[in-house]
Amino acid sequence: MFADRAKIIIRSGKGGDGHVSFRRELYVPNGGPDGGDGGRGGDVIFEVDKGLNTLSEFRHKRKYSATDGEEGGKKRCHGKNGKDLVIRVPEGTVIKDAASDRVIADMSGDCQRKVILKGGKGGLGNMHFATATMQIPKYAKPGKPAQEIEVKLELKVIADVGLLGYPNVGKSTLLSRVSNANPKIANYHFTTINPNLGVVDLGEGRGFVMADIPGLIEGAAEGLGLGHHFLRHIERTRMMIHVLDASGSEGRDPVEDFYTINEELSKYNTELAQRRQVIAANKIDLFPVEEREEHLKRIREEFEPKGIRVFPISGATGEGIRELLSYVYSELQTIEVKQIVFEQEFFPEEELVVEELPFEAYKEQEGVYVIQGPRIDKMLGYTNLESEKGFMFFQKFMEDTGAFETLKKVGLKEGDTVKINGYEFEYFE
Repeated sequence: MFADRAKIIIRSGKGGDGHVSFRRELYVPNGGPDGGDGGRGGDVIFEVDKGLNTLSEFRHKRKYSATDGEEGGKKRCHGKNGKDLVIRVPEGTVIKDAASDRVIADMSGDCQRKVILKGGKGGLGNMHFATATMQIPKYAKPGKPAQEIEVKLELKVIADVGLLGYPNVGKSTLLSRVSNANPKIANYHFTTINPNLGVVDLGEGRGFVMADIPGLIEGAAEGLGLGHHFLRHIERTRMMIHVLDASGSEGRDPVEDFYTINEELSKYNTELAQRRQVIAANKIDLFPVEEREEHLKRIREEFEPKGIRVFPISGATGEGIRELLSYVYSELQTIEVKQIVFEQEFFPEEELVVEELPFEAYKEQEGVYVIQGPRIDKMLGYTNLESEKGFMFFQKFMEDTGAFETLKKVGLKEGDTVKINGYEFEYFE
């Protein structure tokens, strides 16, 4: 199965925590701080692999994580950096933020490798906090947290030519006859539920890539049927072969079908409907030879004055196909190869809110307030509140994280007592 969409969760590595330790050497009873820094967390990197052409491997695994950085060690030892995670995808994969549907990266053109999530920075060890007045700092900084996001992967088929047309007009039959593709073919609507890609070889080094775009119905631009999932595959094609059922075997008017499909294209993307098209009037084998021109007359008179060539073909017998393909190849030589790349709309570094450990505050009694939670417990593990420098360090943490603002919301005022894990102090602004 051609898998063209997937949804996965990616997570970068957390930064390793800084270490608190002191030199312990013979004849050096009061060695200075030598706690090393934590390692950097691993990045999440997407990379184009030209050997891939589907997103099928993402159907069986949902979560991808880089490794965390290691904690710093004694003797100024730096923690080991986390290992980057490289995720390989086919060229043409568009990565979007699942929540907002905004583009993070388009893995095509010059963008062959991109860091999507950066790992957290390692925390500083206590060796960085020694000063003339504070020579034995008993605190270090924790590593920065990891980033996590759910992303959508969409593979937009990169083909020179797209096959357009209503369901069951013979697109899959045509593709199977002219290329190495092996699409599923049957006599019912929506046989094709995913785009099929085939290489058309005309010999002597001439050829092009053609995609059978799954059938459209009226209302596709509004998402009816399988509309949006199909329309996005046309966005990178340079030219389109519009396959019409010239025989009307499905009980529809081929001229009306052409305008209906192009109306859907215009609603979805006005530029798409303006791309060069050629008509393949299919199923002429259903007419006696002497009656064919009479049946084709209306289609020719409708479209050829507008510069749209009409080629009568039979996907079943192969009649007329060579002429059609030769014309398409010659037209492609005159169409500029324009790399369509979707611009980045979502910037994880700026917009991604890193989920922090929570804390809660409440009023214990008049003038006494309590704040607690794993976020504060974690910081206390790296801070010596009994030293002046450590207390100032922790107070800055309370201000920067909004902890004091949270306490104020439950009634904290200047002069009140704040209790934190057995510690008490008077609050002053």
